[in-house]
Amino acid sequence: MEKFQAVLQFLMNKKATIGYSFMALMTIGGERIFSMVSFQCPCNHDQNFAYGLTFLLGPAAVLLLFGLFFSSRLWRLYTGCCLNPIKLCPRGNCFGCFRVVLSIFTGACVAPIMWLCVALLNGTFYECAVSGLDDNLVVDLFCKNKTLKCREELARVPCDRSKLSSDERMELLLMFRAQSQILGWLIIIIAATVGLLGACYKNCRSKVSYLQLTFWKRYMEKERERFDTFAGEYATKLAERNLRSFFENKDPEAFPFPNHRAWEEISALYTFSRSEQYYSTLQRYVERTDRDFSPEKKTIIDLEGAFHAPSGLN
Repeated sequence: MEKFQAVLQFLMNKKATIGYSFMALMTIGGERIFSMVSFQCPCNHDQNFAYGLTFLLGPAAVLLLFGLFFSSRLWRLYTGCCLNPIKLCPRGNCFGCFRVVLSIFTGACVAPIMWLCVALLNGTFYECAVSGLDDNLVVDLFCKNKTLKCREELARVPCDRSKLSSDERMELLLMFRAQSQILGWLIIIIAATVGLLGACYKNCRSKVSYLQLTFWKRYMEKERERFDTFAGEYATKLAERNLRSFFENKDPEAFPFPNHRAWEEISALYTFSRSEQYYSTLQRYVERTDRDFSPEKKTIIDLEGAFHAPSGLN
């Protein structure tokens, strides 16, 4: 049992690494499926570039949108900001808001960068896109010291319909794939360098020590886990209380519940400060001595008029 707990603890400590590894495997698998099943280069000058570029950048754009869509930090920052723009820059800290947005966008870019790297290292999409370019510089690069037929047949090289000899076709394919792989490795090197420099700058500018920063991250993980569990249990109790009141046709029992202002305060993004020994907005709120315990007289939906009951139920 102790060995199982040790393994479980190791997996929990390395869950970020495991998550990124799983994402990389899914990206590689997705790229292979696209290459073998759905990708068919048209092999003509009019469509090659657009078709190849779509398969190269399209999934990356979709992954970026999904990364933003599933970012809880983005929705925590964005929710309600149209009605209350000050939420974007609490306490006038616009630079802090910019850092949060940059952090959200950086996190969402991990999957798209993985896709681009895998797709470029494979070279299938790149060779289709580049072979359809009519730019003289590109054509001269690949068909230098070659016959005029090379220029005419360049777009058909990714397919088996080219009239070039097998040696010439293989030479062009190797040039395409070499350039594609070079670009892939450049993206990997640039992404790794930017990530390292960003981590160094962030830790260098940190207001707390490494161990305290580690504790802060661990606390935030545990708070999110316990919040989900506690919120689920509390929502179940509230639902049972309301259903019991409805079916038994009696007044509901008193049920303590945070008011709207409390929800707003704990939903704000928090940045660590040495002047405040708090690790989250929730801790800062619960340790305040001037908390407002007054319940809401009406629900927020009623106040905003966002829900209108059907006329038959009035």
